[in-house]
Amino acid sequence: MKWIRERDALIAQTMAFVQSVTGKKDGFHPPETPTAVPEVSVGSVTVETVAVETFAIQVQPRQAAPPSPVMIPPARTSGDFRSEMQARIANFRRHQERFEREREEYCAATLTKLRAAIRDVAPRPAAKK
Repeated sequence: MKWIRERDALIAQTMAFVQSVTGKKDGFHPPETPTAVPEVSVGSVTVETVAVETFAIQVQPRQAAPPSPVMIPPARTSGDFRSEMQARIANFRRHQERFEREREEYCAATLTKLRAAIRDVAPRPAAKK
């Protein structure tokens, strides 16, 4: 159960850091391990205390910069939207036609190879009775 102690120490250290930064004391107490769960130790256990460094952060106010102009794209007109959609649909149709053409060519080539292979096979000898 070493990981539980490590987790509790990390939570306590984090809370101490948060309290030192914010200056708030919220009465946080790290959770205690339940006494109903027996702990099995393989060897000796050493508990180390960790010192928490505190530091102050100084924030200097920013100089007010003049607002930069925001570039807004021109609004689309209904005709512009319509022409874009028509162009996309035409492009999609061309794409689908190309796929169908390629499928037909592949099918025709495969059937041609199959027919050639069937013709090239020598006829089987007749079975003796």
